[in-house]
Amino acid sequence: MQKIYLVLVCVWLTGAGSVAAKPFSWPHGAKAAVSLAYDDTLASQLDVALPALNAQGLKASFYLQLSSPLLTARLSDWRTAAAQGHELGNHTLFHQCSAGKPGRDWVAAENNLDTISAVQLVQQIRLANSMLFAIDGKTERTFTAPCGDELAGGQPYLPLIYSDFVAIKAKTGAIVADMAQLNVHAVEVIAPVGSSGAELIALVKQAAQYGTMVNFTFHGIGGDHLSVSADAHAELLAYLAANRNTYWTDTFLNIMQYVKAN
Repeated sequence: MQKIYLVLVCVWLTGAGSVAAKPFSWPHGAKAAVSLAYDDTLASQLDVALPALNAQGLKASFYLQLSSPLLTARLSDWRTAAAQGHELGNHTLFHQCSAGKPGRDWVAAENNLDTISAVQLVQQIRLANSMLFAIDGKTERTFTAPCGDELAGGQPYLPLIYSDFVAIKAKTGAIVADMAQLNVHAVEVIAPVGSSGAELIALVKQAAQYGTMVNFTFHGIGGDHLSVSADAHAELLAYLAANRNTYWTDTFLNIMQYVKAN
């Protein structure tokens, strides 16, 4: 009797494992989703990335620092990007980061996340949402935590804004390994710096092997800081455009709305 019981348990566990390993179903039979995002409100994003995206018919997400002078100076360009179907995401008012971490000498005292309370930061983030609404008229949005920092004044602040956003990017990591284990409030991103087109495409192919998604967070494109060359960026976009049936490339907002619904 004990042997029969053990066999039944093994069969049940095997079946459970096969269910957990079932590939995620992406729209139109795509093998993976690709999110192209751009942080920090940079000129090269408007001048290089946006025209390249539009030329290939691809949609992306731009995470705006709302105090950036470039937001005011080129407000009509950001409005146009939103009207073209790109997402304008929340990247806070002032891009505060923790000055207490290694390599953070560049963080100004007034933008030190260690000296602002979580409640104050949340108030600023909600004000940023109101400002974004005035730009694009959208009420649903996603958020990227500056520097991937999750504490303000030593306290976790992200749980306080879970209800304000469809999803939140809060970690630098790798390709999503398992959609069933994805935490929509702490989605991992890859932030390429100096990567070649071939290296970027290899990451997309790896996501297809997993049947999951890859979240790119770029900064400068062919200029500005933490940049990737315009040629490498263009090579990635051309590959995605030529393989639309294999990869679903869309705004992070649209992808995460689909993920949460499925």
